[in-house]
Amino acid sequence: MKAMILAAGRGERMRPLTDATPKPLLSAGGKPLIVWHIEALVRAGIRDIVINHAHLGGMIEAALGDGGRFGAVIRYSPETEALETAGGIAQALPLLGEAPFAVINGDIACDFDYARMPALARAMAGRRTLAHLVLVPNPPHHPRGDFALRDGRVSGDGEAKLTFSGIGLYDPRLFAGIARGARASLTPLLRAAMEAGAVSGELHAGLWFDIGTPERLADIDRLLSAL
Repeated sequence: MKAMILAAGRGERMRPLTDATPKPLLSAGGKPLIVWHIEALVRAGIRDIVINHAHLGGMIEAALGDGGRFGAVIRYSPETEALETAGGIAQALPLLGEAPFAVINGDIACDFDYARMPALARAMAGRRTLAHLVLVPNPPHHPRGDFALRDGRVSGDGEAKLTFSGIGLYDPRLFAGIARGARASLTPLLRAAMEAGAVSGELHAGLWFDIGTPERLADIDRLLSAL
């Protein structure tokens, strides 16, 4: 299967660190954030990787190349300006193919087992599911969460909400209504699919960090450096 790593964000909350370095190339534990994801995907047998970029995107391509040194095949989906999550995915669809694919935010750290993704993608195809989301317990900076999880299905309703981890699997049909080059948010698409009962999910209770501030980057750097 194929995977996409989202790397087009400007990283405003990480300034001034991101003024001269794209956020996915910021280091933690001795290597760029995005490299942790690439290596984990390759270990899981997922080697066909698409990366989108906008802010300082040339630096990302120069740092990662064609992926050969990681055992991966990396292709890039450049954006003149960041198209938001759904817009960026829709722009990259010609590289992602017609089967369900994985998408990972480039600015998280997580020990989710990517080796499970091919089986999850096959299950999606068999159940006509448009998305499968990995949810995590709400962190202190996001106490209200995003979505509810019950009996393996995800909804926008309910009080016991969890936080979307930034890891998901998607059927390309979810993005059929978005023109290439258009800016589009993922949340409205997911909520519409939830109303149709087409979003499955699971809770990941392991390591997860949303690396949204310099302080959180320092925290994950200390954690990964100790491994």
